[in-house]
Amino acid sequence: MVRKRVKKFWASLALLSAEVVVVTGLLIGAVVLFAYMVRRVFILQNNNFDESIFEALTPYHTETNNKIMTAITFLGKHEFLIPANIALILWFLLVRKRKWYSIRVPAVALSSLGLMFLLKNVFNRARPEVPLLEAARGLSFPSGHALMSVTFYGLLIYTVYHLWKNKTAKWAMITFLVILIILIGFSRIYLKVHYTSDVLAGFAMGLMWLFLSLWILENMERYSRRKLQPIVEQA
Repeated sequence: MVRKRVKKFWASLALLSAEVVVVTGLLIGAVVLFAYMVRRVFILQNNNFDESIFEALTPYHTETNNKIMTAITFLGKHEFLIPANIALILWFLLVRKRKWYSIRVPAVALSSLGLMFLLKNVFNRARPEVPLLEAARGLSFPSGHALMSVTFYGLLIYTVYHLWKNKTAKWAMITFLVILIILIGFSRIYLKVHYTSDVLAGFAMGLMWLFLSLWILENMERYSRRKLQPIVEQA
């Protein structure tokens, strides 16, 4: 019995260490990627990479691909994300009875939206001049679709990782969500409403903000349980 508990303890410790390594690596990579994109675009003013990607995608511009990319890009639009966030909040409040998860959803969504508008106005980069189908409104850097997709679907990944028990289903869903995030970003490049550097910067900033938001919210939850719960129970 003791031996089993010891093995379980070391297995949990190894898993925690692996999580820390992965999260730290992703965070460092996101910081470096965002800084590199800012330097390349705004300091060096080098757009060769962005233009070369547009040229490489030109042979694949077909009516069928246009419809597919338009459908995928919709999954990163506010017309989809607003009701999706509301549905997720109601799910955690009324079905799963997870108060702190229902708080995480609007906190991450609203703070990400504010951050996106702030960064767009700070960098003030115009969008590509010739979009493939329809012109998009607003500024270009970083991509709002990329940033908001990482924070929303990344929060879903966080939720699935912590709440789903079936490992096969869990990792299948996580893989699907990661691919979806990448495809949403790619669709913005394909449709020529964002440069590749916009999308990569959006991915990087979205990842940084998601980690920061979850870290703050998790600490708030721990503080609430440690300090406030005994007071409530005593009362």
